[in-house]
Amino acid sequence: MHYRQLGATGPRVSEVGLGCMGMSGMYGPSDRAESIATVHAALEAGINLLDTGDFYGAGHNELLICEALKGRKREDAILSVKFGGLRDPTGGWTGFDARPQAVKNFLTYSLQRLGVDYIDVYRPARLDPNVPIEETIGAIADMVKAGYVKHIGLSEVGSETIRRAAAVHPIVDLQIEYSLISRGIEDGILDACRDLDIGITAYGVLSRGLISGHWSKDKAAPGDLRAHSPRFQGKNVEKNLTLVEALQAIAAGKGVTVAQIAIAWVAAQGQDIIPVIGARRRDRLTEALGAYDVTLTAEDMTAIEKAVPKGAAAGTRYAEAQMAHLDSELGQRH
Repeated sequence: MHYRQLGATGPRVSEVGLGCMGMSGMYGPSDRAESIATVHAALEAGINLLDTGDFYGAGHNELLICEALKGRKREDAILSVKFGGLRDPTGGWTGFDARPQAVKNFLTYSLQRLGVDYIDVYRPARLDPNVPIEETIGAIADMVKAGYVKHIGLSEVGSETIRRAAAVHPIVDLQIEYSLISRGIEDGILDACRDLDIGITAYGVLSRGLISGHWSKDKAAPGDLRAHSPRFQGKNVEKNLTLVEALQAIAAGKGVTVAQIAIAWVAAQGQDIIPVIGARRRDRLTEALGAYDVTLTAEDMTAIEKAVPKGAAAGTRYAEAQMAHLDSELGQRH
């Protein structure tokens, strides 16, 4: 495993991170023992960046990570935590809260559930439209001074918000979706981060499994958020799976899998980009790590671009109501 510094001022992290959301039911039922075994396998492979959110499974995910880390040194894991997502008892989403007093409240609960006395990278999950980003970042900065947080990150915000946040406190990374079929960050956001020496932790590199080579139509299980995702519905999923077929031909020519091609493409976009792999099983983790043995030539990159041109995906990243919360999409009007 190779390691990179996250942004100009951040921690040294593995060149790939483990996204833990799917271990808490967001993609349908998951196996607790297999999830913990996957975290252990990731750590043993040298992955030290574990990504979670306090609203994943309404706290379930943080408790699961706490269990998986029992008996290990605290410094073995770089814990990246998102906060602010509001849930109701049915599992629905009711908005985002990033008020200064809410920041401290959410942090307190995360520290307890994770069983740690500090969080490595703490970030608002979305921009709260009712709270200036300066106030949210200022509140996290207070927690940095108090020793409860080591570094501050951002998630799914646009260029202007990134610059405003960085003026308050150093930002180590922006967590944002980036894949062959989600390339919105190339329109200004990536440039803004590079101007400010802010790293990118890229989630959705397999577009929630859509371009993994393992997805087929009508596959969403009960409780799987993909059942409501525009890219997984009707004619959209049919069109998107034709893109996967085109990638399959390239992968077969190199003797690798579609998932490995897709991950390798994201990793090849820059040393400042850390793909976060949402594996919840050891076999999927092993496949993902195999991407780092794949060398993409200039000819490969051209072929991939031809197979999956920018903007080729059918459907938006999220449903319309959720898209309205994405400053990374709305913010690009600035």
